[in-house]
Amino acid sequence: MRLWANSAAAVAPSCRHLLKRYKRFFADIQLDDGQIITAVTPNTGSMKGVCIVGARVLVSYSDSPTRKFPFTWELVEVAGRWVGINTHLPNHLAAEALDRKLIPELARYQTYRREVKLPSGSRIDFVLGDDEALLEVKNVTLVEDGMALFPDSVTERGTRHLNELMEAVAEGRSAYMLYVVQHHQAVKFSPADELDPVYGTTVRDAYQAGVQLIVMKADVSDREIVLRERLPIEL
Repeated sequence: MRLWANSAAAVAPSCRHLLKRYKRFFADIQLDDGQIITAVTPNTGSMKGVCIVGARVLVSYSDSPTRKFPFTWELVEVAGRWVGINTHLPNHLAAEALDRKLIPELARYQTYRREVKLPSGSRIDFVLGDDEALLEVKNVTLVEDGMALFPDSVTERGTRHLNELMEAVAEGRSAYMLYVVQHHQAVKFSPADELDPVYGTTVRDAYQAGVQLIVMKADVSDREIVLRERLPIEL
């Protein structure tokens, strides 16, 4: 997807450096001229390994009158290349993949609905076909020694989603868990057992119950983010 398709403007990546992230949703960023701006941080995780003080960052700009802070932190430079930190983008990438039939397991579904409320009260990212299948999408930015890891902090919400996917399988529907890795150093994927052992146990239970796990690595640049390759999974 074109990274700036819905932005009024994008600012050159070379002119911004991260000072600090705070209160989870905000980051102070310094321009080359010394000006400091506050940007919204669309990532509720710990951002371990990608929240690097002094790193070059790229932000988008919105002129919406309803926004208090017009800038949004989108990318951070890690080892000379961009990493996507916006957790909202993977759902857009998943929708593009569904439209273009890019993921074989999902290619048979001709229609989908987004952000569907389940009987439990929570929301699932996608319902596929005629209520035939559920699809949940997660963003992955933590990579250690080539291993993409999820989550980067304890996620009770993520565990709940896995349980809901297992319930769907028990009801006779298909269920899919799609991990979108926005980090160039990843070569394989595993649950982050040391950071959230409950999630690690649950994702293995989900796999054994019939939930299909899919890991896609994105090619991230300062102009676009595109799903490029499948990564192997180690459970």
